[in-house]
Amino acid sequence: MPAVYLTADPHWGHEGVCRFMRNDGVTKLRPWDNAAEMNEAMIKNWNETVRPNDKVYVLGDVAMNKNAFHAVMPRLNGDKVLIKGNHDILKLDEYVPRRKESKSAQEQEQFDIEYENKRNVYFRDIRAYHVMNGCILSHIPIHPESLARFGCNIHGHLHANEVRKARGVDAKTGTVLYSNEPDPNYFCVSVEHTNYTPILFEDVLKRIVERGGTVGFKNGNYGRDM
Repeated sequence: MPAVYLTADPHWGHEGVCRFMRNDGVTKLRPWDNAAEMNEAMIKNWNETVRPNDKVYVLGDVAMNKNAFHAVMPRLNGDKVLIKGNHDILKLDEYVPRRKESKSAQEQEQFDIEYENKRNVYFRDIRAYHVMNGCILSHIPIHPESLARFGCNIHGHLHANEVRKARGVDAKTGTVLYSNEPDPNYFCVSVEHTNYTPILFEDVLKRIVERGGTVGFKNGNYGRDM
């Protein structure tokens, strides 16, 4: 049976992400010196983990330019679905190929073959959000008021950071103050949190529960996964 994996923020082809620092100002965000090294290492991690028939939900920010996108995507195993991120700015046809139509049966057959070949190496579908096991998948963490019915928001965007628990409000400014503890209602699957490798959806659910989070719909809200 095919497995289901999650990943976010690979940033294929992004030189800058190899220079960025973590919040401590000392540790590099990623261990590589350039995008070419990063791409090759993460492609290797991906294909050693994901089999051709497995499904992968990519929670946004796939590649920073068209050349990197088209160079990397055909090399990745899996049936891939994109949850679009803020850096995913290419035209829709780049992500999800469209089936061409022809009045000629012979030409149509060729179009269908081309479509299936592209469909297998690019994305099968592109979405804003996706819901599985009562958890909502997004790129940017959703607002707490929109989370009410969902057990947990599985997201990307934050890279090495996480959504933190609120601990109060500054009486003078009204600014929300945050603790150093991660909020169990959120789980980040940016590659920095998953050893730069897609992570099994089942393992994500286990980690959510271990952190005190909830899997499944809350507050009596039930519905089908989409």
